[in-house]
Amino acid sequence: MNNTNLENFDFNLKKFNTSNIYSYFLNHEAATKQDLASGLNLTLPTVTKNIAYLSERGLIQISGSRGQTGGRRAATYSLCAEAKVALGLDITRHHVACVAVDLNGKIISFSRNRLVFKFTDDYFKKVSVLLNNFIESHDIENDKILGVGIGIPALVQSDNCSVFYSSIIDIRENTYDMFRKYIPFDIAMFNDAKAACFAEKWVNKDILNSFYIMLSNNVGGSMIINGQVYSGDNFRSAEVGHITLVPHGRQCYCGQCGCVDPYLAATNLSQDDLAGYFENLKTTDDEKILDNWSQYLDYMVSTVNIVRTILDCDIILGGYVGAYLEPYLDEIKKRALKISTFDSDAEFIKLCSYKHESIAAGAALHYISEFIKTV
Repeated sequence: MNNTNLENFDFNLKKFNTSNIYSYFLNHEAATKQDLASGLNLTLPTVTKNIAYLSERGLIQISGSRGQTGGRRAATYSLCAEAKVALGLDITRHHVACVAVDLNGKIISFSRNRLVFKFTDDYFKKVSVLLNNFIESHDIENDKILGVGIGIPALVQSDNCSVFYSSIIDIRENTYDMFRKYIPFDIAMFNDAKAACFAEKWVNKDILNSFYIMLSNNVGGSMIINGQVYSGDNFRSAEVGHITLVPHGRQCYCGQCGCVDPYLAATNLSQDDLAGYFENLKTTDDEKILDNWSQYLDYMVSTVNIVRTILDCDIILGGYVGAYLEPYLDEIKKRALKISTFDSDAEFIKLCSYKHESIAAGAALHYISEFIKTV
């Protein structure tokens, strides 16, 4: 091995060790040097060097000590979760949600603002003002911001800036340029359902194969295959909202009739107060409301059955409606089993872990994920 190759090997080994040590802190609240040496099969000198390096960068810190009373106690180290922050936006027809996410993937602050989408210069200026106000009101330092992830109800290419399909709101091909014009940070755009799915995967790192159904004001979907969000050959995979559920049925915004979307969109339950709808559902004896809910559940489990039959994997119910489904999960499973050909139980039906602001959080987590790769 010549000197250049040896230097490259040493550099890559050091980078590998540093990355592993940092990743250890992402999965453990606190650790001593001995914990790291044992857990990662490293020598104590190697651990000590990397601890010093990560501490100098402000990425980890001493958080306490551990050991027997009276003896020398070992220092414990923990992640400096707010050393860096990623911001996320969720752009909808009538609102803009803002979140800040720390290096643990935890939402540390959020706000939701009413702002009707219009593809105008004034709209993008207002989004920038909302974002700047959010940053200032939560005392977020600009030099800590890794970037701004933006979730939109549209299909986006792998470059995270090229929109190639949007029928829900008037998002156009140059939407990225309009955001970039007024937002003074690195930005990336993501399909809303895929962003929400990425947030689910972040929380549940052991997910291998799953299908995420986003039950919001529009219905979207995303697949996780072998632990990765799958986009498809043409970046339009998992668009469950456009499976034909009722042939020649209700008109969908896409122009077709009978799609899942017009039957499972949250607006079928409430136009503007979903929390109030579910609160009322607990005690109401209004037959019209109960019949509507029962019909919604039937459409839901029919959609679940289609996906389950094709993909044979767990199905996660998320989005606006998913956040309120816990009291009804047993009923959903019961109905699903009635129409299932192969399943003897319905434990494959899961509820989302991110109950609120999953789209904005998932978009922000892109930057956390990319940052961690650089450590």
